[in-house]
Formats: sequence, structure tokens, C-alpha cells
Amino acid sequence: MKLPLLLGLALASSALAAAPVEVIRNEKIVAYSETLQPAESDTTSGGRPNVTVYVSDGVVETRTSDGRQVTEAVKRGEAVYRRANEPLRNAGPTELRLVRIDFLGAESKAVWGKGGLAPDYRMLLENGHARVYDIRIAAGTSEPQHTHQDRVVIGLSGAQLKHLLPDGQTVDSNLKTGEVAWRRGQTHIGQNVGKTDLWAIAVEPK
Repeated sequence: MKLPLLLGLALASSALAAAPVEVIRNEKIVAYSETLQPAESDTTSGGRPNVTVYVSDGVVETRTSDGRQVTEAVKRGEAVYRRANEPLRNAGPTELRLVRIDFLGAESKAVWGKGGLAPDYRMLLENGHARVYDIRIAAGTSEPQHTHQDRVVIGLSGAQLKHLLPDGQTVDSNLKTGEVAWRRGQTHIGQNVGKTDLWAIAVEPK
């Protein structure tokens, strides 16, 4: 086989995405953990809209709704809404890790804003499919009582956690770095009882 043909095959292979790993599936969402090598591409599963949360820094190439190609830097912890069938390619020189949450339900007209959430949470985005926010709890501290919807939680920096419920019950709710967990809606006081600061991204499907 001639060298140009070998090179062409290698380039074609590099443009294909590695198989994503399904980590959560329920009636609302399917969540995947994925690592894209340089030049590898990802497309939404089954043509579904999704939120992509970047677990590492990188450079990505996407297309806008009018078909324009866009290349931009992304940061660890950044969350981006992607339309159904919107392509994504790792345009950087290093591997890119991400979690993709595909939405199974129809778009909702509900607007939640920061309703019910702890005041220190930082809203990242909200639309008809989800509310997404950044959670940080320093080691040895607690949050005021607040309420979550059902959600995917992505641990960027894990911690030893306890949830104090309104009836006085205490429930362990530890989160590991790199863990992707499904948590049911709940009212609680979050307590970081460990020695590491918590950093997590929560994606609440509507």
C-alpha cells in the first residue's frame, strides 16, 4: 500500500469519534462520558439536543445554526447547549474530556431561574431543556437550605458530603472527582465535612 493512501486512511480514522461511554439512562436523559483525541469528532446521539460539560480545557470546532464554522477555546467546567445534530470536533493538540447529557423530552416553557437554589450557586445556562449551574462548597463549610430538581451532577473536584434534610435526617452524599451521578430532587442543607473543596456542575432536565 502506498504511503499517501496510508496517510489518507489514518486521517480518515482520526476524524471518527471514540465510542462514548453511557453512564446514566432514565426517562429524562442519557448521559455519556467521552474523550476525544485531537481531530476526533462527536455528534449527538440519535439527533437529540444536549448540554455538553467540558471536563478538561481544550479547543473545539463547531458550526452555528446558519452553518458557519467556529473554533473556540473551552475551559474545564464550562457548559454549552448543543442543538440536535450539531457537530463537535476536538481542534486542539491534546485529548478533550467531556460529559454529554442528551435530553429525551420535549422542550419546556417553564422558567426556573435561580428559584430554590443556594445563593452562591452560579447559573451557567437555562433554556427549554435544562437549568445548569456551578456548585462550590469549601471544605468544612455548609450551605443554607435550598432545593434541587432531579439532576445530573458532574464532580470536577470531589468531596465528602452530608445532606441535612428538613426532618433532621442526615444522608451521606459523597461525590468523587470525575464521577457523574443522578440525584433526585430534594430540599437539604449541604455540608462539606471533608478536607477537599467541592466543585460540581449540575444539569437539571425539564
